[in-house]
Amino acid sequence: MSRSNSAGFTLLEMMVVLAIIGTLALLVGPSVLKHVGDANTTTAKSQVEIFAVALDAYRLDTGRYPTTEQGLAALRIPPVAGEQPGWRGPYLRKAVPLDPWHRAYIYRAPGTRNPDSYDLYTLGRDGQPGGEGEDADVTSWGEAVKP
Repeated sequence: MSRSNSAGFTLLEMMVVLAIIGTLALLVGPSVLKHVGDANTTTAKSQVEIFAVALDAYRLDTGRYPTTEQGLAALRIPPVAGEQPGWRGPYLRKAVPLDPWHRAYIYRAPGTRNPDSYDLYTLGRDGQPGGEGEDADVTSWGEAVKP
């Protein structure tokens, strides 16, 4: 009585497949991670632009930008009756999100950089002023935050 051939993979075949998958991961992984960083920065820039449009609409309706104390929440939360005449919001469809690095956007009005309007920014992945790549600041005025 002879033994029948069983279907399956040998240990050597499985090791070769794992080696190929590992090599591909080493080659493709850094490229994919770079694109994730670029996507975070692009998301932050887009959100700052959306907030800028909403802030300008708020100003057109009320005659001024929200104060630092009111913050970006003023774009969603109706003011106390009589406190802010002309408010016709909400100016954003959804609640104000955190930046792509899970921190709140920084809003100051009047701004240090823009005393006639506001400063709106995020400090990037590292949470520190300056930086390059994903660590770079994303600001409403297009330049890095000066410490």
